[in-house]
Amino acid sequence: MLRKPTQNIRREISRFRAARQGATVVEFALIAPVFLGLLIAIFETTLFLFAQQTLQSAAVAAGRLIMTGQVQNGNVTQTQFAADVCPMVQALFKCANLMINVQSYSNFSSAGTGAPTLTYNSNGTVSNTWSYNPGAPGQVMVVQLIYQWPIVGGPLGFSLSNLGNGTTEMMGVSAFRVEPY
Repeated sequence: MLRKPTQNIRREISRFRAARQGATVVEFALIAPVFLGLLIAIFETTLFLFAQQTLQSAAVAAGRLIMTGQVQNGNVTQTQFAADVCPMVQALFKCANLMINVQSYSNFSSAGTGAPTLTYNSNGTVSNTWSYNPGAPGQVMVVQLIYQWPIVGGPLGFSLSNLGNGTTEMMGVSAFRVEPY
């Protein structure tokens, strides 16, 4: 009596081992999450690096406007300067979220090019007051373009986020001495 159910179980097990029709589906189901997570991480990292390079190029171009005296001779205000920088980055960035910090120094050793500490108000938006001093001939200038880049978390927990609010701080910096104009 016990022999018949045991034989049925053995038969089913041997049929299960011999069946190969669903093997590919099972293997794909095991590999797909890792593959998709890696693919998302590659795309996100590539887009981040491309955006970082765009911001750096814009910082150099914005610095060139100050270095050659175009900003000082035209009496360009902080708002006008931001409007001049915006077309350089508007393909990837929201101009309203771009933070511009322009500072002058007497020499290169005193110039600060590190990432500024962002302070937030109760709404969670950045409340820093950014400096805008286009300097004079012979002064050392530092132009910083700062942006909070949104990060999409991947299925495997991959994240470039460093601000804790789903964004990472991205910055382009240009340091130079203003030419005589």
